[in-house]
Amino acid sequence: MRRGLALLPLGLLLLAVAEFAVFVAVVHAVGAAWALLIVIASSVAGLALLRREGVRGWRAFREAAESGRPPGAQVSNSLVGLLGALLLAVPGFITAAAGLLLVLPPGRILARRAVERAAERRVSSAVAGDLFGPRHVRVHQSDPLADPPPASPAPAGGVIQGEVVEGEIVR
Repeated sequence: MRRGLALLPLGLLLLAVAEFAVFVAVVHAVGAAWALLIVIASSVAGLALLRREGVRGWRAFREAAESGRPPGAQVSNSLVGLLGALLLAVPGFITAAAGLLLVLPPGRILARRAVERAAERRVSSAVAGDLFGPRHVRVHQSDPLADPPPASPAPAGGVIQGEVVEGEIVR
């Protein structure tokens, strides 16, 4: 994590250089006035979307929480929408294109799924279930073992109360 943060200033510098180069290319293609107008229009649209996405995300979160549904899908959808709107609000063609991809439905759906998968990798399965609802698990059947291990004796009550945590039984 620290390594990524250490590279952030370099990444921002490279983004600024790339934005400048793209702006100069667009100025040569369509003219300075049109290029400036496009940048200003995308920034204004991004600012308007920031407000709309924030309000819509908060409402969706509250509705999910009040109805007892897991709010994770609404939160991740709102985060992707807010990031897209923020990228649109930042002046520049590269950030505007990235923001537009996150605001439009196909890109938003893919990014939302990626956010959910990243969150699931970082939290326990119980927390992921609370956030995003029941998860679908794919089970692949493998070849049977040649010599199955001996079965352990069943406890006297027949049922062990506990939770499976990374392959271990916690009582």
